[in-house]
Amino acid sequence: MRTLELAGIQVPVIGQGTWRMGERPSERRREVAALQQGIELGLRLIDTAEMYGEGGAEVVVGQAIGGRREQVFLVSKVYPHNASRQGMAAACERSLQRLQTERIDLYLLHWRGQYPLAESVEAFERLREQGKIGRWGVSNCDLDDLLELHEPSCAANQVLYNPEARGIEFDLLPWQQRQGMPLMAYCPLGQAGRLLRQPSLGQIAERHAATAAQVVLAWLLRQPGVIAIPKAVEPAHLRLNAAAAALQLTTEDLAQIDAAFAAPTRRSPLAMI
Repeated sequence: MRTLELAGIQVPVIGQGTWRMGERPSERRREVAALQQGIELGLRLIDTAEMYGEGGAEVVVGQAIGGRREQVFLVSKVYPHNASRQGMAAACERSLQRLQTERIDLYLLHWRGQYPLAESVEAFERLREQGKIGRWGVSNCDLDDLLELHEPSCAANQVLYNPEARGIEFDLLPWQQRQGMPLMAYCPLGQAGRLLRQPSLGQIAERHAATAAQVVLAWLLRQPGVIAIPKAVEPAHLRLNAAAAALQLTTEDLAQIDAAFAAPTRRSPLAMI
């Protein structure tokens, strides 16, 4: 598995997302097993948030990483309404308890809210000094937000990115690449399977004896400094995701994707889900 440096640590370019996990107790065992299988396949970065299942996803992750915490790079996110000096400390403590760990490797502001960024940064730094988080970053922040933040300690920005949502390629992604700030791509495979049914992706997949999902992941990873965090519960999907890091698309493949999903020619509002 290829790696890149995130928060001073080498992490795989494909991790595991957990959105929609922890919402149904009947799925708990299957979700825990999926995350554990992903770790074994090299998908050692696990991304979660206090918002996912209102803490339920963090509980799933905590069970999955029991006895293997040192193998995992753990990312979680704080609600904007908890991103004050006092609120973040309490929120982080709750997340740590659900995750059954003493430290979150990367703690992100889920999106901007009512509190000034400077106050959230102060809260992040206090947690870092206490050893409860390794580094901090943001999510769903556009270029203007990062310029306002003007904080070299910000380790990453997590945003929506896939062939249907390419707006960040115009200004945000190039800026992060110049700054050496990794970009974490959430919903890299789109939603509800619509993206993966696009005919051009199927044609490219057939040429490579791959799947459309693998083609999309390889397309994302053509960009330096990008980490994809797809969610998967089925064992076959996990194996395919892990193998996608080795897929190399040709110039013809990339041109075909550009024809189906046009690259941005002007700045646009940041897409969010």
